[in-house]
Amino acid sequence: MRIRVGFHIEYECQNETPMLLVLKVHPSRERDLCAAQSLNFNRSISVRDYMDAYGNACSRIVAPPGRTMISSQFEVNDSGLPDPVPELAVQHLIQDLPDDVLVFLLGSRYCDTDRLAEFAWKQFSWTPLGWPRVKAITDFVHSHLVFDYDRADPMRTAHDGFLARTGVCRDFAHLAITLCRCLNIPARYCTGYLGDIGVPKDPHPMDFSAWMEVYLGGCWWTVDPRHNRPRIGHLLMARGRDATDVALSTAFGPATLTHFEVIAEEIA
Repeated sequence: MRIRVGFHIEYECQNETPMLLVLKVHPSRERDLCAAQSLNFNRSISVRDYMDAYGNACSRIVAPPGRTMISSQFEVNDSGLPDPVPELAVQHLIQDLPDDVLVFLLGSRYCDTDRLAEFAWKQFSWTPLGWPRVKAITDFVHSHLVFDYDRADPMRTAHDGFLARTGVCRDFAHLAITLCRCLNIPARYCTGYLGDIGVPKDPHPMDFSAWMEVYLGGCWWTVDPRHNRPRIGHLLMARGRDATDVALSTAFGPATLTHFEVIAEEIA
């Protein structure tokens, strides 16, 4: 299967503004690109690429005053298969986890484990270890939160979402990640593209998507708490502890988002 993805994002800056961008496909999916991916700008801007601590492809720019359009469009090959379900994957003892996985058991900016640990153990301690426990968590999150694009809040933590019972895909991911970590299941936040492939078309505007990965049986597995079903076409851009680590852009100065368009569609 071939998928066309891309975006057109515009920022207006009052002054010359340094920015960090996480807008490229994750290096683990570069081999699936049909051609090299590049960031395009509507004005002359110098770009310096680097790899962050989580292995994400990042870019540094200095946006000049005025409006700057950042865009990219490309095609990528995909298996066309739904995400695999690790029904037999076991949960590791903490002492058996690899060193680099331990950080994904800790609380973070949006995954406030200290405020949800008591609930997590009361709610899920009866479930079998491993995938059945992860599935119980995602079932709960999927039914507990109501998706509402109009109530997106970039300041909302997992606990805030738990109380408000509403959010967007990042809130579903944050709550499920937090509950997993409370129960000693390593979980990390993912962002990328997810088109309406193999499912009815979503009436909401196309956006980047957020999901999570859990570490079971020696591997990381894709899990999508918002949709709560295996999906076709998850295309990873970046992963980290939570949304802080994978922000699409970080501006070191005033920068107003003036245009936002995302493309993710199967090529017939």
